[in-house]
Amino acid sequence: MPRKIRKAVLPVAGLGTRVLPATKVVPKEMMPVVDRPALQYVVDEALEAGIEHIVFVTGRNKGAIEDYFDRAYELEATLQLKNKTDILEQLQKELPTAGSTSFVRQQSPLGLGHAIWCARDVVGDEPFAVLLPDVLVKSKLGCLSQMVSAYEKTGGNMIAVDPVPKNETNKYGVISPTSQDGKLYGMSGMVEKPDPEVAPSNLAITGRYILQPEIFKYIEDQEPGAGNEIQLTDAMAKLMQHSPFHALEFDGKPYDCGSKFGYFKAVCAYAVDHPEIGDEARALIQSLQA
Repeated sequence: MPRKIRKAVLPVAGLGTRVLPATKVVPKEMMPVVDRPALQYVVDEALEAGIEHIVFVTGRNKGAIEDYFDRAYELEATLQLKNKTDILEQLQKELPTAGSTSFVRQQSPLGLGHAIWCARDVVGDEPFAVLLPDVLVKSKLGCLSQMVSAYEKTGGNMIAVDPVPKNETNKYGVISPTSQDGKLYGMSGMVEKPDPEVAPSNLAITGRYILQPEIFKYIEDQEPGAGNEIQLTDAMAKLMQHSPFHALEFDGKPYDCGSKFGYFKAVCAYAVDHPEIGDEARALIQSLQA
């Protein structure tokens, strides 16, 4: 039986340059998708999958993230005074339990691999999940929950993938599959933005990972790669030589909130299913199409 996935790393130190100027003062992860920060959806996905401890890898000007996951005594007192107990209960319900979060600093923007490496002492010697907060996955069962179920059968390492049009593989990193069992694939490698005529598959890597702790030693020895940054994919390629990797084609729709149009699509998708404003949102979208 593979070791349980208890911890998740969420790298939230990025500058959000693709959605400037909004992110000049607001962390991109805290931009609202309807009535909740995008980051809350990702945290909920992790908790649904049984994650017990979340490690946020932060940077400068990200204090709003720590504040959001803390008590707001003045706000709570005001809501209590005004008898807005339903809102107060919702805020308190979404607070993490004491000791279930950690915040570590990535002092320099040295890449995703380096951000994950910054969490090494908190993660320790156990397998862990990585969720990129730029990506929201809208699904009945959370993407990470689906991955954990598959991991319990395979062990090793796992990457979430989503099929894209074959003629668009040059926009994504895709996997090189070696076998297939339903929506679960064995894999031998990853190719970054291959031309469609030479792409090994159309299965795009989608910002969710389950990794063994050995990844840290490969990151530590990793030379800067693309963009002169420490790339997680480079370390995974080395780990792949010693530890099995699988890819899961998950059920759900991913939204890249790190881009302006991706963020807009996410807001629309979550708005039409919102229990309070869903009907009005659908009517508004339909009216704009007229």
